[in-house]
Amino acid sequence: MKISSFPLLNACMKAASLCLLVVFLLVGALVGKSHAAYDYINISDPFQKKIPIAVPVPASLSVGQETDRIAIEASELLGRSLDFTGYFTMIDKRAFLDAPGKQGITGSEINFKNWRDIGSELLVTGGVRLEGRVLQMEFRLFDPFRQELLFGKRYTGEVSDLRKMVLRFCDEMIQRLTGDFGVFNTKIVFVSETDKSKALYVCDFDGGNLRKLTDGNHIILSPSWSPDGQRLAYTSYKNDKPDIYIRTVNTGDEKLLADYEGLNITPAWMPPDGSRIAATLSFEGDEEIYLLTDSGKVDKRLTRSWGVDVSPTFSPDGKKMAFVSGRAGSPQIYVMELATGRTSRLTFEGRYNTQPDWSPKGDRIAYSGMSDGSSDIFVINADGSGLRRLTMDSGKNESPGWSPDGNMIVFTSDRNGTADIYVMTSSGADQRRIVDMPGNQSLPDWSPVMKP
Repeated sequence: MKISSFPLLNACMKAASLCLLVVFLLVGALVGKSHAAYDYINISDPFQKKIPIAVPVPASLSVGQETDRIAIEASELLGRSLDFTGYFTMIDKRAFLDAPGKQGITGSEINFKNWRDIGSELLVTGGVRLEGRVLQMEFRLFDPFRQELLFGKRYTGEVSDLRKMVLRFCDEMIQRLTGDFGVFNTKIVFVSETDKSKALYVCDFDGGNLRKLTDGNHIILSPSWSPDGQRLAYTSYKNDKPDIYIRTVNTGDEKLLADYEGLNITPAWMPPDGSRIAATLSFEGDEEIYLLTDSGKVDKRLTRSWGVDVSPTFSPDGKKMAFVSGRAGSPQIYVMELATGRTSRLTFEGRYNTQPDWSPKGDRIAYSGMSDGSSDIFVINADGSGLRRLTMDSGKNESPGWSPDGNMIVFTSDRNGTADIYVMTSSGADQRRIVDMPGNQSLPDWSPVMKP
């Protein structure tokens, strides 16, 4: 995706081969505002009130049924994507006082009172123009109470770029409101198991663009994204034993990383650059966690205990590692300072705590814990305080994984009879299934933000 300026727009519109362009609108209106982050969303507040937002159908700036169809599709995708974040309450379009597609899209054209009267605290307006197969879309974010433009963007590309355009605006909008880019340019990988196969799949943040990555002929476990979002490490039984492989997602290239005698399981990339991978190996007899180089050579043994040590996950700075150990008699989560090897127990409540995942913000660790016979998702501060249960009375809930902004969690739940992939906010709100496919889906991992 390239960034262009207005003088280049006409030339781009006539180009035979078009890439998606981003054009900044009304830059001068945004310069020098004292509330650059706007203080609309406090991402550190788990009880943040949802903001009522109106997303009317963009105005058709060219004549034709195709333009009208695209405008409706863009509005629906924009609304679903913003609702996905858990930050907003979407105002029902039936409550709008302006006719669909007929509302103003610039500040001078908008009747802000109409939007204030229905309780809209934020308003997204848009316009769609179609010339041949060249699609131009523009969006603006307004505060109806301040009667103020917060920011605007115009995108130009092909009709097939509609989803990219809308999600790019969503990402930039969330960045304006929170200071962090959202999840709209991220992927989720998971394992899908049916009676005939067990394969890796990848999908967009919302379950869209589902794609199968492996042939399904072998058992696959514990997929883990590299820090650059280009590769996956996982355990495969391709050679009838658990070995660790690395796959380049875009090309499908796969290489064997670790095939030591015994177990080679639960790989996790070490931040910040992913030059090393932690994994549980048993070639020395006991299941211990080791650091491997990118060629698969053992660089360092990290754990030394009589209990099984598995499931490493790192703090964002790579200085600490959380993991599961049975050294106290039951699976519990521990934290190790890598520089010193000093290890402390993190979890004390519950008799079976596994599958830790360290938040990209560094403050909390999510994990699956068993209490009273049920398995649920918990979060705990990295210092052991602030334990909080996020799921309850909803089947078996396992394998939590943080979104790259630290504001959402993906997990597996069988609350509807089979194991499916769900997401929720980091406070446990808005739990919903994102993938609906045959069999059981498990072991999800959320990618970092992908490069556009």
